[in-house]
Amino acid sequence: MIAVLDVCSGNLRSVEKALAAVGGEVTVTRDPDLVRKADKLVVPGQGAFGAFMHGLRERGLEAPLLDAIDRGVPYLGICLGLQVLFDESEEQGPVRGLGLVPGRVRRFQPPEPGIKIPHMGWNRVLQHADDPLLPALDPVTHYYFVHSYFAIPDDPARVVLSSHHGEPFCAAIRADNVFACQFHPEKSQAVGLALLEEFVRA
Repeated sequence: MIAVLDVCSGNLRSVEKALAAVGGEVTVTRDPDLVRKADKLVVPGQGAFGAFMHGLRERGLEAPLLDAIDRGVPYLGICLGLQVLFDESEEQGPVRGLGLVPGRVRRFQPPEPGIKIPHMGWNRVLQHADDPLLPALDPVTHYYFVHSYFAIPDDPARVVLSSHHGEPFCAAIRADNVFACQFHPEKSQAVGLALLEEFVRA
């Protein structure tokens, strides 16, 4: 069972449908007990960091989520689901995150005119490391992004994919059983569904 955490997010149904389309047995939940029992976890997120962390804690989901990750349950984070893994974000804050990946989240500071915030639309990624969820990734692969903030890991070796919007930024990370991406695979058509299918099959 793949548990999709319901934490103040606007894209739950699209993530649920995309996972089901590639064969996932999916449950959208805010039940801490289901999070503890899940075989895999997906944390999507559209919104603000502070509100997301407040919702996670208010619903009693932080402790079971951390426990599941510590036990080795596969975790897929999408957008805010990536950012909340870090120590803190300057959005609405600073606000403390889950602290699973050392680093911070900051806002884009475009160095040139014409760079719009939020970063919204298709953008090419560069692959820096092999990953089971990204087999044979094409060098010109594009994913769909919607965000104003991005994560900066203390350890650059965590970065699997990067992209560029006025400045380079982290597009995906790997930390043991945790894979998280800044882009939206559920909105990235065939290439995004391929990533989700690998997560379901893994």
